[in-house]
Amino acid sequence: MKIGIFDSGIGGLSVLHEAYHMLNDTEYIFYADTDHVPYGTKTPDEIRTYSEEIVKFLISKGCQAIIIACNTATSVSAKKLRELHHDIPIIGMEPAVKPAIEENDERRILVMATPVTLREAKLKNLIARVDEKHKVDLLPMPGLVSLAENEDFSPDKVLPYLTQQFEGFSSRDYSALVLGCTHFNYFKAEYRNFFNDSTSLIDGNKGTLRHVADLLSIELNKDEDKELIFKDINEMLDMTHTSYYFSGRPAQESELGHIFRLHKRLEEVRKI
Repeated sequence: MKIGIFDSGIGGLSVLHEAYHMLNDTEYIFYADTDHVPYGTKTPDEIRTYSEEIVKFLISKGCQAIIIACNTATSVSAKKLRELHHDIPIIGMEPAVKPAIEENDERRILVMATPVTLREAKLKNLIARVDEKHKVDLLPMPGLVSLAENEDFSPDKVLPYLTQQFEGFSSRDYSALVLGCTHFNYFKAEYRNFFNDSTSLIDGNKGTLRHVADLLSIELNKDEDKELIFKDINEMLDMTHTSYYFSGRPAQESELGHIFRLHKRLEEVRKI
């Protein structure tokens, strides 16, 4: 089974990395649309155009299913993509509001996402459907996308931004922090400076991949929590059966180095 995974940039690597842990006997093509990142500041028409071209590309490479590893592209483009390509499974992502509510105590839930995701009807309809007690608050976090794309995880850059954004929010008030953008997963350690262990960090990756496994009859790995370590770039490529593209261009050596470092970070934050 060959699965295409695409994102506006490198946020979708968090979905791909989780797929390595969860799905057996699968080949991947990962497409990062770095020429147009971030999608969160683009118009819906622009995002739909980019997404349609990417899906055509992935189908031309033999992908038998496609994961839109981008909440923004899902909210804007998923419906149209399925209409255009009804013969291939196209699986989108949405902020994990429902599981956050199901796990909730009496405190509130904070959903972080890009400005476009927060504006689109898809998220509003989801919240209206599952948030019966009106416990959900929304917080735009566009700055984290740029920080992740630049591989800038330094406390000097990340913590001042989070301090500004999280002003007035605390673990006392929130039972869950929903990571509504795949770029946000890289910063799990930094969120713990503001929210202690009583606030769950919830993303949609595992739920999406369980749905993929069920839809495509892929066996789930029974040992998904086993640590995944690549000694070097070549071992990463040999072990994972993944081809990488940046806006349609095969990844060059420097870009593969960037991907290698990001996979290492994702393995570290996966434990948080």
